[in-house]
Amino acid sequence: MTTVPLSARFDAALGGRWTSLSSGHREWLWQRRDVARAAVAPGAGFVDAGGLEECLPTVRGNPDHGDIWSRPWYAVSPGEFAAETPDFTLTRRITGRDGAVVAGYRLSAAPGYRFVWAAHALLDLSPLARLEAPSGTRTRVYPDPAPPVEGPWPAPLGVPLDRLGPDDGTAIGAVLQDCPRVTVTDGPDRLTWELECDGQPRSVALWRNLRGWPATAPYRSIGVEPMLGGAFGVAEDVPAAVVPAGGELSWQLIISASRGQA
Repeated sequence: MTTVPLSARFDAALGGRWTSLSSGHREWLWQRRDVARAAVAPGAGFVDAGGLEECLPTVRGNPDHGDIWSRPWYAVSPGEFAAETPDFTLTRRITGRDGAVVAGYRLSAAPGYRFVWAAHALLDLSPLARLEAPSGTRTRVYPDPAPPVEGPWPAPLGVPLDRLGPDDGTAIGAVLQDCPRVTVTDGPDRLTWELECDGQPRSVALWRNLRGWPATAPYRSIGVEPMLGGAFGVAEDVPAAVVPAGGELSWQLIISASRGQA
C-alpha cells in the first residue's frame, strides 16, 4: 500500500461543514444538493446535504443532529474556527501531517457537561466497499422503530453490516462501541479514521442506507462517523462523553488514505 496525501475544505458560514476530503484521484465525501441547507437556523431539522457535518451535543435527539451544524462558525485565529451555543463553545483546527488530515478539537463547557460528538461523514463509495473494524466489537444497532439491540461486529443481528452494498432497499444505523479506529476499503483505496481522546468513550457510528430511506424517493448514503460517546444520544443507557473539572476537553481526529494495486 502507498500513502496518498489527503486535503480537506470546509464552509465556515454553513455550520463548519466539510465540503471536500480529497486524495487527488478521488473525492471521498458524498454530496447531495438541497437548497434548504443554505437557509437553516439553530434548532432546525437536519438537512442531508452530504459532506461531513459536526454533530454535538447529540446525533439523534433535540436539536436534530446537534446544535452546531446549523450555526455559522467564526475565525478565532488563522486556521482556527469556532461555533458557540448557550451551553458550549467548540473550536476546531484542521491541519496536515505526513499526508494525513488532522482535525484538533477543543470543547469549553461547564464541568460535568455530558454530550455526544460525531464527525458525521457521508462517503461516496461503490457497492463493493467494506468497513473494517475489529471482529467482535460490541455494536449497538437501531432497527427502527424497535429499541436498540447489541451484538458482535460484523454481523450483530446476523446480517453482515461491514458490506456497504449492493443496494438492497434497507437502511440501518449502528454504533461500534469502544472502537477508536476503522478503515473503509473501496477497490484499491483505503481511508482510515482514528480518534484520540484520553479518558473518554470512543466509538464509530455507521449509517448504512442502501436506498432504504426516506420512504419516498430513497437514495444511497453511507455514513462512517467517528464519535465520542457510545450511542446516538446522551439519554441512552451507555456512557456519554463528559467535560472534566477544568471545563475543557480536547481530542483529535486523524484521517489517512492509502492505495494498492487496482
